[in-house]
Amino acid sequence: ETRIVCAVDLDAAAPVAIETGVGFFDHMIEQVAAHGGFSIRLSCAGDLHIDPHHTIEDSAIALGQALKQALGERRGIGRYGFVLPMDEAEAKVSIDLSGRPYSVFEGAFATPFIGEYRTDLTEHVFRSLAEHLGAAIHVSVTGEDDHHMTEACFKALGRALRQAIRVEGDAVPSTKGVL
Repeated sequence: ETRIVCAVDLDAAAPVAIETGVGFFDHMIEQVAAHGGFSIRLSCAGDLHIDPHHTIEDSAIALGQALKQALGERRGIGRYGFVLPMDEAEAKVSIDLSGRPYSVFEGAFATPFIGEYRTDLTEHVFRSLAEHLGAAIHVSVTGEDDHHMTEACFKALGRALRQAIRVEGDAVPSTKGVL
């Protein structure tokens, strides 16, 4: 269904190059990189002639896997991370890079599409990321403009990741000594 190449560098802010063929989704992943303070290169060739579902889902899976690999044994990271207002919208993204996947998404969109991006896939993106990153990700979003609501979710994800990946020492942030 798709062919994807994805690379993440948590120690560099550039390059950021996203090419999925779904413009609005590309913009959202760019927001994650910009607000996360790290480099993402993601290229996807998918079955867009059918619809963008597989492209978006598989890109989220690949991004989750790349982030998981980049985190390594997660030694020294802050682990947790954010509330972000954007005009009338507000997104809250809580993340725990525990290695245990779980996703909660609270919010609803009034319109089915933003460009060619299906708004119902926003929740799916966060679930796919949680599962393949090995993280608990809770999202709550409110607002009136679906564009602002969606963008606030992705920006808040970037900010939550920025907090959670920040190196604060050299110990694994767990009383068990492992994540």
